[in-house]
Order: sequence, then C-alpha cells, then structure tokens
Amino acid sequence: MPTVELLFSAQPEHVRTARLVAAAVARRAGVDEAALDEVRLAVGEACSRAVGLHRNSGVEDPVRVRLTEDEKKFSIEVADEVPGTSSGSNPGGGADEPADDEGEMGLAVISGLVDDFEVIDGDKGGIIRMSWPTVSL
Repeated sequence: MPTVELLFSAQPEHVRTARLVAAAVARRAGVDEAALDEVRLAVGEACSRAVGLHRNSGVEDPVRVRLTEDEKKFSIEVADEVPGTSSGSNPGGGADEPADDEGEMGLAVISGLVDDFEVIDGDKGGIIRMSWPTVSL
C-alpha cells in the first residue's frame, strides 16, 4: 500500500504545497480526473483548519498529511496536534471563537465535497480522514 507523508510547519503558505502534492498523488493513484478539484479543495480546507488550530493554540508541532493508495481507493488523513478538536472547536475558547467558526465551516465544506469523510478526535489531536474511489488504469 504506497504511502506519501508530508509534515509541514503550521504556516498558511504551506497549504498550497499540500494541495498540489495531494492532487499529484491522487492522479497517480487513479482518482478520476473530474474528482481532482475536489481532492485539492478538501485537502486545502483540512490543512487550513489544522494550521488555524495550531496557530490559535500555540502548538508548534507540524501538521501531518498522509496520502495512501490501494487497489480500490485513495485516502488522505490530515492530522493536527491540538487535543479536543474533532468538532472544530478550539479548547481555548474565548477570543478564539472566530477560528472555531472557521473550523466548523471548513468541515462543512469538506463534507460537501467528499462522500467518504470522517473526523476522529485522538488523545493528541484530531484527524480528518477522506477517501475517493480509484479507477483501473
């Protein structure tokens, strides 16, 4: 099961790179050309959300993007290192509420783009998991 993993510092300018890599790996994995824009947009939203959570919480750990392909699907996981973020909320609350709204909006956009989508809250942070079917080449 071929896998590509990206780690990047929580800076907005790195989100574009993650989108480009995700689209390239998705294309190579056999994701339908018509779905590549969805892949780019969904990865951009998930990575932007993770960057915002890290910056608002003062987390200096990198954002992790894992791209995995198998015979039937292409999967992407975007992981943040901020505990308690699965619903898009920031545990800090208070002055960070606009970022919370952005996180919720990002999740809404992703759910509209991706049929197979889930958000997992782990002990050390949250994971957004998305997948698309692949076509035989």
